[in-house]
Amino acid sequence: MKAYLDQNPRLKQFVHWLLIPRNEARPRLWVSWLVNPFLHQRHRSSKVRASVRLDVLPFNPFSMGEHSVVESFSVVNNGVGPVRIGARCTVGIGSVVIGPVTLGNDVIMAQHVVLSGLNHGYEDVSRSIREQPVVTRPIVIEDECWIGANVVITAGVTVGRHSVVAGGSVVTRDVPPYSVVGGNPARLLKQYDPGEKAWVKPTVRV
Repeated sequence: MKAYLDQNPRLKQFVHWLLIPRNEARPRLWVSWLVNPFLHQRHRSSKVRASVRLDVLPFNPFSMGEHSVVESFSVVNNGVGPVRIGARCTVGIGSVVIGPVTLGNDVIMAQHVVLSGLNHGYEDVSRSIREQPVVTRPIVIEDECWIGANVVITAGVTVGRHSVVAGGSVVTRDVPPYSVVGGNPARLLKQYDPGEKAWVKPTVRV
């Protein structure tokens, strides 16, 4: 269906209008009420608080595993890429998740975290940035990670398993598994050494 619509721009534009009001990002109510609950995979024990802005559309995947929670005043948007939330995850109060984003299992996101797999094109100076195509690169947060308050993770970043991102950090490159990073831009602060069975500071900061 997607391939067929891509080959028929006018039909694609009409279908897009049926799903989303012009110049808006959130789906029409009929999509939220009558389509999304039957199309997307949400475990019955998962919770999305009433004040969450769930901008979820049928043409990209959205899923939540068991006992996961999206807390109040957050925004989740799969308009340009899938959003997959694993089991026993918490998306903290006031956070923003714009796909393509994948959270593994047992991920903790504190308050006001921004994960955006989306970037706006800007290279063509003859057109406004608003009119230029968007570019997406997936964000992956692997199992057991803790993302501190007010963190920004940029498109294309993978945070490795059981890692910690300190509050207020801006993460612009991949984080190795079993690491602690912090700062703007985030840098490696500690890493687990299986030989010493301890979290140690790197000898050379990267």
